[in-house]
Amino acid sequence: MKLSRESKYGLAGLIYLARQRPGTVLAVKTVAAAQALPGTFLAKTFSRLAHHGVLRSHRGRRRGYELARNPREISVREILEDIEGPDLFARCIFWSEGCSEQRPCLLHESWNAIRPRIAESLAALTLADCADGRTAPIALSQIADRPSFERSSNGEGDSC
Repeated sequence: MKLSRESKYGLAGLIYLARQRPGTVLAVKTVAAAQALPGTFLAKTFSRLAHHGVLRSHRGRRRGYELARNPREISVREILEDIEGPDLFARCIFWSEGCSEQRPCLLHESWNAIRPRIAESLAALTLADCADGRTAPIALSQIADRPSFERSSNGEGDSC
């Protein structure tokens, strides 16, 4: 689940918009300049986010983008899935190729155990939380409630 630059730039742009007064419409170049982001890249990302209902685009004199909803109603999970794709949390974070239910990687079972908790945490984390500097509402103890590696029953080596 390695995130792309598009997610980084999109999230940075959205956080900037979330820090503005509600209803503020800003041109992509304004957001890009304020956040030191590549404008053409951000424009494509904002277009995608508008398609998914996170942003509202405006044409004409009031050209630009505004948040389509209150930042407290937009989750980080929604943003990341809109940019990266709906299968984001199904992907392996360890190996980008070759890991699946049919051909599991060495850490597949461990990732299967923690990925729902990470997805839930990012669903609970809102754009408003990010704009206010708050972090994900998840404790490491929730993720690691069981050891990642347990001794096998025959005492030989580690398994996931």
